[in-house]
Amino acid sequence: MKNESLQLAKQVYKIECECINEMQNYFDEDAFSKAVELLKNAERIGATGCGHSGIICQHFTHLMCCIDQPARFISPAEAVHGGTGFLQKGDVCVFASRGGKTKELLPILDICKAKGVKVITITENLESPLAISADVVLKQYVNRETDKYNCQGTTSSTSLAVIFHVLQTALMEETNFKNEQFALVHPGGAVGERLNK
Repeated sequence: MKNESLQLAKQVYKIECECINEMQNYFDEDAFSKAVELLKNAERIGATGCGHSGIICQHFTHLMCCIDQPARFISPAEAVHGGTGFLQKGDVCVFASRGGKTKELLPILDICKAKGVKVITITENLESPLAISADVVLKQYVNRETDKYNCQGTTSSTSLAVIFHVLQTALMEETNFKNEQFALVHPGGAVGERLNK
């Protein structure tokens, strides 16, 4: 391996650690509390995003299902072909878009507003279309991506995942979620074996 490759690889830890530490400076308690309240009271939760953001949204919906909050990832491709039928009035859809302008998400936003679905947007750009039309906006912060060109969705994926982890942690407390509930829906694997002893 080239020495340059090794040095760049080691630097990833520093870049992503700095991002997570700095994210706390952008934590808006009021917006966060509103987002948690919306998610807590939603009968169904949708989440949508493109590329890396979409992949992390899939992680988020799984986290929600793990704490008995019914959720589904809504593919931007499927959303405009009937996929948004999953969401009903009073439900919540989480939009993840670092720039807040992802064109594939704008028609989904229009559908949500027309159906009375509450919108939570996670973005860096608070002046973007997805932010302006949201009921709640959670500020995403990214110092830089880890690759030398600052292009690949690396640190930004970590940043988004951390926001989702923070939401789940608060929701578990707000809904008084018990480990016994998790044991019921997670009997598989080493975790299920430990929970169901």
